[in-house]
Amino acid sequence: MGAILFAKSLSSFPGLTRKSVRIIQYKGTDRMNAVREHVHTKGYACGFEELVTYIEGLLPKSEGLEGVFRRDITVYPSIAIRELIPNAFIHQDLSMTGTSPMIEIFDNRIEITNPGTPLVEINRFIDNPPKSRNEVIAGLLRRTYICEERGIGWDRIALGCELHQIPTPKIDVYKDNTKVTMYSHIPFRNIPINEKKWTCYMHACLKQVKGEQMTNASLRERFGLTDSGKAATSRLISSTMDDGLIKPLDPNTAPRYMCYIPFWA
Repeated sequence: MGAILFAKSLSSFPGLTRKSVRIIQYKGTDRMNAVREHVHTKGYACGFEELVTYIEGLLPKSEGLEGVFRRDITVYPSIAIRELIPNAFIHQDLSMTGTSPMIEIFDNRIEITNPGTPLVEINRFIDNPPKSRNEVIAGLLRRTYICEERGIGWDRIALGCELHQIPTPKIDVYKDNTKVTMYSHIPFRNIPINEKKWTCYMHACLKQVKGEQMTNASLRERFGLTDSGKAATSRLISSTMDDGLIKPLDPNTAPRYMCYIPFWA
């Protein structure tokens, strides 16, 4: 545990070399042209800030104003990046060999892959008690203020994406790995329908844990739509209900006052 968290170089320890974080940057939206590859060999705790700074330096930025000063703003929420990376550390299956956490950066998305599958059903990432595969790592990362072990990591990720009005990260579970994909801004009409429904469901979950309910208006605000998008969000809500992810708070209320909650509420 001391080596994997605090080593100056994981390659100095037999068996830990392949636990180093691998970062690959690609040109475009596929894996045909890799322009940069870096293996971060420092321990997860002592090298965390350096790792995040390196990754954020590779991400596309847009220029914005903060007060009267211009500054570069990343197209991805920093809080989401700083939650997703420790999640990959804490929830990886350390018993698997020949594999390690990997971060891939494309022009339109970031993919974070780690060995192992989730211990919690992905539909219940929000409002679920904390559960980590590697409790000692989680505990030490909490003591170094990198994570909190309160089960609110995904809440912060989803909320950060809401504030940036980008889709909620997609979760793909494979036989031995888990991949989280966070997209940059996509016009509403171009977001795949499954991503729209996942984002709609996550919005309803965030509202529920705050003691509120999702409405057509709140969903339009979530996607950055005007009143003209009311019909599109109504269709999305109906489609998400058909998938059993959300349900009306009161099915008998008037349509204009309809509110929605997650299926588990």
